Amino acid sequence: MANRGVLSGQGVGDGVMRFCRKCVLPNTRPNLAIGESGVCNACEAHATKDLIDWIERKRLFGEVVRRAKAEASGYDCVIPVSGGKDSTWQVVTCLEYGMTPLAVTWKTPGRTEIGRQNLENLVRLGVDHIDYQISPSVERRFMRLAFERYGSVAIPMHQAIFNIPLTLAVRLRIPLIVWGENSAFEYGGTEEQRTGFQLDEKWLKRYGVTHGTTAADWLSEDLTAKDLTAYFGPSPTEALRAGVRGIFLGYYFPWDPAETAAVAAAHGFCRSPDGPRTGYYDYADIDDVFISVHHWLKWYKFGFTRTFDNLSLEIRNNRLSREEAIDILVGLGDERPTRDIVRCCEYIGLSETKYDQICETFRNTNIWHRESDKWVITNFISKEWIWS
Repeated sequence: MANRGVLSGQGVGDGVMRFCRKCVLPNTRPNLAIGESGVCNACEAHATKDLIDWIERKRLFGEVVRRAKAEASGYDCVIPVSGGKDSTWQVVTCLEYGMTPLAVTWKTPGRTEIGRQNLENLVRLGVDHIDYQISPSVERRFMRLAFERYGSVAIPMHQAIFNIPLTLAVRLRIPLIVWGENSAFEYGGTEEQRTGFQLDEKWLKRYGVTHGTTAADWLSEDLTAKDLTAYFGPSPTEALRAGVRGIFLGYYFPWDPAETAAVAAAHGFCRSPDGPRTGYYDYADIDDVFISVHHWLKWYKFGFTRTFDNLSLEIRNNRLSREEAIDILVGLGDERPTRDIVRCCEYIGLSETKYDQICETFRNTNIWHRESDKWVITNFISKEWIWS
């Protein structure tokens, strides 16, 4: 079965990828559209940041903090954390505002050593912390099924990251969940309410990177409701009655990966000593072995890699030119994360040959075509690209 990759971009019906003329993202990227001007909605959304009254946004965050403190009987916020630079920034910011957070982690089965060190550093900043581990037997079965069905090993991760903090917030009557990057805004989505948005299944299906599924969609004889307990959130009634709200710090403070990394580093966060695990940054996506495998499927489905995302942020923040970014991309090539793929296959019980066969079923033949013995993409970002 071929061409199971689903496109959310525009203008690919003719089989031609088009790239934003300002950054290096293509129209095949989910949630991204390139208008008649040739500029993508992410670049357009970024340009509006200069028009935002950030002093007023900071004041509004102070109102959110005061409301959460007034409603709380103990912890006043939950912060979902991995130990990465953004979660360190979230903790630092909340502590600076005098909050009493409960930090909550879904423990990845592929935690790296630098991820462990950075998570321990984050906790030492002064927060209570829950490191929530799901049964490896359940997790590996769920991961394998998600990979086979949707070409994604990260659906279980995203369901856990969303639902575990929400469940704890509801059960412990904690009024606020504090996330980091506002990805919906970064790609031109609508703003959430300034006092926080309601967290529910509708939100998860839209923004949760779960292919629109919830835990209920994965029930089977092999994965029962009891097995998937951690992946189920509170019922809509429970969540509504508890009044738990969510906010993104990226709504109240300018979000820039270099800036959040600098804040995190000033508070003990360490970059990867071995360079980037996936993408361009040595300070992002470094805490989990399997995250690179998740991002790698973009190559089959959409014809770009994690580095395209990262370099586009560098262009928007005026740290790289588009020409410099393209040169970097050509030098890196497709960036197959062979070492991490081996680890992932060992974990979920697949051979590399079988893994590659499944990946091929998600190759998007709207953009990929065979040329001699190679898969190539017409009208790619550079004529110098070496197809392997």
